[in-house]
Amino acid sequence: MELYQKTAAELSAMLNNKEVSSVELTKAAFARTAQVEDKVGAYITLTEEQALADAAAIDEKRAAGETLSPLAGVPVSVKDNICTKGVKTTCASRMLENFLPPYNATVMDKLHAAGLVMTGKTNLDEFAMGSSCENSALQKTRNPHNLDHVTGGSSGGAAASVAAGEVSIAVGSDTGGSIRQPASFCGVVGMKPTYGTVSRYGLIAFASSLDQIGPFGRCVEDAAMLADVLMGHDKMDSTSVPREYASLTAGMNADIRGMKIGLPKEYFGEGISEEVSKAVLAAAETYKQLGAEVVEISLPLSKYALPIYYILSSAEASSNLARFDGVKYGYRAKDFDGLVDLYVKSRSEGFGPEVQRRIMLGTYVLSSGYYDAYYKKARAAQRAIRADYAKAFEQVDVILTPVAPTTAYKIGEKTSDPLQMYMGDICTVSVNIAGLPALVQPCGYDAEKLPIGMQLIGPRFGEQKLVNAGLAFEKASGLSNIVAL
Repeated sequence: MELYQKTAAELSAMLNNKEVSSVELTKAAFARTAQVEDKVGAYITLTEEQALADAAAIDEKRAAGETLSPLAGVPVSVKDNICTKGVKTTCASRMLENFLPPYNATVMDKLHAAGLVMTGKTNLDEFAMGSSCENSALQKTRNPHNLDHVTGGSSGGAAASVAAGEVSIAVGSDTGGSIRQPASFCGVVGMKPTYGTVSRYGLIAFASSLDQIGPFGRCVEDAAMLADVLMGHDKMDSTSVPREYASLTAGMNADIRGMKIGLPKEYFGEGISEEVSKAVLAAAETYKQLGAEVVEISLPLSKYALPIYYILSSAEASSNLARFDGVKYGYRAKDFDGLVDLYVKSRSEGFGPEVQRRIMLGTYVLSSGYYDAYYKKARAAQRAIRADYAKAFEQVDVILTPVAPTTAYKIGEKTSDPLQMYMGDICTVSVNIAGLPALVQPCGYDAEKLPIGMQLIGPRFGEQKLVNAGLAFEKASGLSNIVAL
């Protein structure tokens, strides 16, 4: 088996046993990238020179007998909306095409401290706004399982880099399903942690109350290992939760006998394809065989989640993106007549159609006369959805649902109909609205051999339950470490 086919957990063991060096792993990662990147297009920026230097430094520390973290020396890709000091952070937008951050995001400092080796910055929907990775202003990313199909979004580049074997782990961000949907479409594992467990300092904001950084991996253990690095309180982030964060990897246990798993009836109705529904329900049967109790539950307010999400996220996007005005930093129009014209032309030329659409929607729902009718009601409905989930978790330990109504669709299939594209988020957005953790992993394939993912949703700070339930299914199904191409 080639190095690119191994999980991060396997690579970690090889490094610790001195069967391979970090420099060798890093060179292998870039060799694989050279083979497939022209087909997949996962990366916006590659950082080979710095990566090899970082890998060599880790090898020196290991040779000197220093105590290193489990993932020290393992290559990782990072979504290009996370600030990296001295390395371009574009958000896949003309607005920030040449932006060099003067500081690191907290998660980048954590990755460096743990000795991970960043191979580059991955593609995304512009400013993380999209469900297919087709909204990038800089390039197109294709699904490694079928190059005519989308990767899912917005973290499509991160998911594709793992699925194509360019790296075994990646860092993404999730506002309404942006880790989980591409994980499902690309046949990898993705985790959206509880809101506030991973610092958002240095994550370029889309919707501040919904955004959450999280891991991708080839298997559940990979995702847990990377989550252990990312999670923790940060005084630089006012929404970061001060609490003790136990190691998910140390607490892994595939024995889930007695665990109660809820199947919400609202997630298996109209709009969910038969292939997806069958695969997720088959996973529920596997859980029964493993000794878990599977019960039907109801989340009656889930039907309101999509409009609530698009009102709240667009409102926050309108506010957050107001800073990009052509004056302070970012894209500036070359020809303008006065300050107002500078604003208008810089934003019209710098932002793509989807970003402009959401800014306009957000500005509308925040405007005088509509704030009470839309934004204020959406906030009240958000509290009701949180209560809906809290009631459900009085009955069950975790909730099992589909990730998306379908598997990965063809590139260009939905770009002309934004509403149809938005409907692809129907199974994921409520998790962000409620601030809950969720884990996505492969549970089968459709007739075209495209991956089908399943979603496990947990209560606040219930990541360990998700990891254990995911690990149990992974061992029973054998669906892990899927490398395409």
